[in-house]
Amino acid sequence: MDKRYFPDKIVKWYESNKRSLPWRDTRDPYKIWLSEIILQQTRVSQGLPYYLRFIEAYPTVRALAAAPEQEVLRLWQGLGYYTRARNLHKCAKAVVSLHNGEFPRTYETLLSLPGIGEYTAAAIASIAFKQAVAVVDGNVFRVLSRIFGIDTPINSPEGKKQFTALANELVPTAQPDAHNQAVMEFGALFCTPQNPQCDTCIFQKNCFAFSRKMQQALPVKLKLKASRKRYFYYIVLEHRNSLLMRKREQKDIWLGLFDFHLVEKNRPVKPEKILEEEAVKKMVGNDASITISKNYKHILTHQTIFSRFIIVKSDKKIKHVHQNHSFYSLPQIAALPKPVLVSRFLQEHYVL
Repeated sequence: MDKRYFPDKIVKWYESNKRSLPWRDTRDPYKIWLSEIILQQTRVSQGLPYYLRFIEAYPTVRALAAAPEQEVLRLWQGLGYYTRARNLHKCAKAVVSLHNGEFPRTYETLLSLPGIGEYTAAAIASIAFKQAVAVVDGNVFRVLSRIFGIDTPINSPEGKKQFTALANELVPTAQPDAHNQAVMEFGALFCTPQNPQCDTCIFQKNCFAFSRKMQQALPVKLKLKASRKRYFYYIVLEHRNSLLMRKREQKDIWLGLFDFHLVEKNRPVKPEKILEEEAVKKMVGNDASITISKNYKHILTHQTIFSRFIIVKSDKKIKHVHQNHSFYSLPQIAALPKPVLVSRFLQEHYVL
C-alpha cells in the first residue's frame, strides 16, 4: 500500500460512511474528552447513553469538577474500570484549577493532566485543535497491521513504537481530525476483528492481509498471563429494611464503591463454612434467618470474581459491626455507587 494515498482514500470513505454521533458535531474539547474516556474499552452502543447522561448532569468541565466524587461514581456505575471515573473527576478539577477551565491546546500539555494518556491526548489535540498527531487504538492497530502487513505484536514495546511511528507518518496536516476518526471508524465498522468486509473494501487491491489471506492472523498479539480467580463471600446483614454496607477503601478493585462485609478465600468453600468462622458468628448471632444466594460470576480484565451472598435477617440489633460499616435503607442504597456484581444481586433480591 502506497502511504501517499492512504489518508485521502480513508477520509473519503469516512465522509460517506461515518455514524452520526453527538461528539462528532462539536469542537468542544470537554465533550470530545468525555466521549473518549467513556468509550475506552466500551462499545459505542453501551457508552452513548452514559455520555448523554454525563452531558446532561455536567454540561461543562466546571460542573463536573464541582460534583461530589460519589455522585460521579454513581453516574458511571455499570461501565466498570472505576479508576477511569475517578481520574475523570481529577482531570476536570485540574483543568479548572490549573488551566482556568480551558483544556490545553497541545498534545504535550494534555498529557500532563491526570488520567489522560497518549491516546486520549492525541484524540483531543487532533479533533478539537487540529494538531497533526495520530490516535492509536485497537482499531488503528488492526487496520494498519492488515493493510501494511505488520506482524510485530501490538502489545509489545516494539509494536507500539512501530505502529505509532507509522500512524504519525500517515496523519495529514490538513485534516488530522477527520483522518484519525476515519481510521478508527473503518476498523470499527469495516475492518472488524471477525468477518471483515474484504469483498467491498476500498483497500482490497493493496491490502497485504487480503492478498495473502492473513486477515485472521493480523494483528499479532502476545498472550497475557492467565486471569486470577478470586472467591468472594458477602455477609448481607438485614435489619428493619436496612442493609449493612461499607465503602471500599483499600487499594484494590472497586475503590470508593459500596459493597457488603466480605470474606475472601483463595479457593471455593461451602458458605456454611464461612458462617462457622468466629468473626462472622459474632456478627450473625444465633437467632437470625439465613439465606444463601446462587453463584455469581463477574469477569474483569485480569481477574474473575466468583461470589455468594449470605443473607442474614435479624429483628434484633446487630452487634459487633465493623467500624467502617453502616446500615443504609434501600432508597439510600439505590443512590450509592456500587460494583455491577453487587447491583445484580440487589436487583434480584431487593428489586432496587
